[in-house]
Amino acid sequence: MRASVRIVSSAWRFEFEPLLECDGLRVSESPWGSEDEIGRLNLMSPESQAAALAALDGSRTYDLGVDYFPGMPAWREAGDPGYEIWLTHTPRGTVNDDATGAGGAAHERYSYAGTAISMYSHTGTHLCGLNHIGHHGVFWNGWTERDHLGSRRWNVGGATPPIVGRASMLDVAAFLDVECLPPSYAITADDVRGAADRQRCELRAADIVLLRTGRMRRWPDPEAFLAEPPGLGMEAARFLCEEVGAMCLGLDVGGEALPPEEPGAFLPVHAYLFATAGTPLIENLWLEDLARDAVHELALIALPLKLRGSTGAPVRPLGIALREGD
Repeated sequence: MRASVRIVSSAWRFEFEPLLECDGLRVSESPWGSEDEIGRLNLMSPESQAAALAALDGSRTYDLGVDYFPGMPAWREAGDPGYEIWLTHTPRGTVNDDATGAGGAAHERYSYAGTAISMYSHTGTHLCGLNHIGHHGVFWNGWTERDHLGSRRWNVGGATPPIVGRASMLDVAAFLDVECLPPSYAITADDVRGAADRQRCELRAADIVLLRTGRMRRWPDPEAFLAEPPGLGMEAARFLCEEVGAMCLGLDVGGEALPPEEPGAFLPVHAYLFATAGTPLIENLWLEDLARDAVHELALIALPLKLRGSTGAPVRPLGIALREGD
């Protein structure tokens, strides 16, 4: 039976004009103009941010990001680097080699250590940008390799503004009465409706929707966390973007169910979200504490690093519960 969840819509269109339609796939033109690089994040406004922040219960703040450490789960099947950290300066080494030029005697008194890191930009809790995946060489708003790619990075995307808004956390695992969704389980539109109805969440246009699969219970074991993950199915993605009108989505896994529902496809839900719907995606969120405390409506404050031209960026997200009645 279909759940009776209330969807609160606005006047703006949830589907956009196509720039490319080929092989059943679509790349959309941004309704926010030819210079747009952030898609649906344009739906944020001072008024919407103020409304979300005005309703906060400041006594319940949740860190929704994971730690970064060597050996952490990271998608490396295509040869991308994992997370690495190393000391560039050590206290004793700086005394011995005087790399700073301050002199060994100074560093006997002022001990100095420094670190550097390297990683694929889609590691840990991160935001996927709209220049990440496209169709037939065309990305959101008509970006192409020929016109928008530099020698080292894209010339579009990557500088994402702070994300501040009302969010609904839909605990799909709890709705289906499991600790974790089965391997490769594709979340459906009925799962979204049912979880929202059971948890009494309003799904509002221009809000953020977070979905919990329970896969974070297997973190930080790389094999257990990464193998055949559950996630969004295409039906649910279309429902959230085209019928609900979500501004941004987030999951506690890498986004979509793998292997994909569609044989021979490569991350088709990602491609739809970015190229067709203009919807950013936050992956690998820690939603366990929200689930434990049954916090389903909250304000999300997420700060992606402003990495110009990058297809992804680490993000430090905070969830702050709303006051009862708000």
